Amino acid sequence: LAKDIAENNHRSRVLVVCSEITSVICFRGPTETQMDSMVGRALFGDGAGAVIVGADPGESIEKPIFQLVWTAQTIIPDSEEAVLGQLRETGLSVRLRKDVPALISENIDNIMVEAFKQVEISDWNSIFWIPHPGGPAILDQIEDKLGLKPETFSTTRHVLSEFGNMYSASVIFIL
Repeated sequence: LAKDIAENNHRSRVLVVCSEITSVICFRGPTETQMDSMVGRALFGDGAGAVIVGADPGESIEKPIFQLVWTAQTIIPDSEEAVLGQLRETGLSVRLRKDVPALISENIDNIMVEAFKQVEISDWNSIFWIPHPGGPAILDQIEDKLGLKPETFSTTRHVLSEFGNMYSASVIFIL
């Protein structure tokens, strides 16, 4: 959305802010019937970040670091309720299916081929990665499936280990 706004409004700048404070809305005591929610609480963290998105940078005053060329999205088959957040009287309940890493790794090659066919890139080690961290198992399986070099996700792994999965803010931290 920010990319479209910036491209269609000459010299406009869009401030994108992501703030996730899940420790407050997810806080509750553990239950033996919902152990998957414990995994969620251990993995997720609080964070906030912001980026400015624009088009046609003013060369004398702006020095863009990254260029957003295009965006895409994919719905993975059979992934409904794989990551489920439900707002309840006791706060946000996050449930993660155990097969989330497998769902992603089984589909990552097709997702990447589709996303990069416009620019004819197929060497996944030749691109600069800023993946959402998900969790260690997701990163491990993507690296393995795509044959990525160990250093490819080093920044992502650092952010994940220091701050946890901060939902939307994670990608801004990795940038």
